[in-house]
Amino acid sequence: MSRVLPVLGSRRARHVVERNALFYRSQWLMFASGFVEPLFYLLSIGIGLNHLVGSLTVGSHRVSYAAFVAPGMLATSAMNGAVIDSVFNPFFRLKISHAYDSILATPLDVDDIALGEALWALTRAGLYAVSFVGCMFLLGDTSSPWAILEIVGALATSFAFSALGLAACTYLRSWQDFDLITLVSLPLFLFSATFFPLSLYPRALATVVAFSPLYQSATLLRGLNSGQFDGWMILRLGYLVALGLVGLAVAARRFRRILSP
Repeated sequence: MSRVLPVLGSRRARHVVERNALFYRSQWLMFASGFVEPLFYLLSIGIGLNHLVGSLTVGSHRVSYAAFVAPGMLATSAMNGAVIDSVFNPFFRLKISHAYDSILATPLDVDDIALGEALWALTRAGLYAVSFVGCMFLLGDTSSPWAILEIVGALATSFAFSALGLAACTYLRSWQDFDLITLVSLPLFLFSATFFPLSLYPRALATVVAFSPLYQSATLLRGLNSGQFDGWMILRLGYLVALGLVGLAVAARRFRRILSP
């Protein structure tokens, strides 16, 4: 952890963000699809399941099923976007195109690359989070003006998963190893109280789920969505930020080991 602060203080990392932004300028349709996806998610829930399930309790409030699921889907969207930008794309640049070798021929170093990739994932997640929360407001899936703070929660989620994903990316040996990423992300999606309250889970499973970063994110976002604030929300936010810092430290160390001559 000794070099975490120099990594976080590097201004040159913004050039990695600029490089990725220029790349997506020619792939704008792929980038724009992330703005349409949330609308499809929310419409499908609002039109179908919302009327079948009814209302659920979040803290001391009764909310519609759509308002319960929407923050969980926002957390999932932040996780999936972070994984794509921190695992799949960096793996290609690290092992296939060797783009990082070219970047290292400039004044940038491996710490700049690690931080730049995390910042890019965070930038993209921020744009998608604004789109998602905007759709929630338009469709009536929010119950408090404080729901705007869900953007901050989504950014913290993206930071945690992008940093952890970037660290995991350095351990992948081939395309077949991506199955391991799916093996982790899919159970997180299905068993992080995204669609059902934690109280409906078996006790043993609920204990495990309570430590899931996606569960912590979904619960944080639900509290913000309904305007319910308590001390646990600060702890959940701190949990996500701490995971991100640990992941970023590991990723920086691994990048130094792989890319340094």
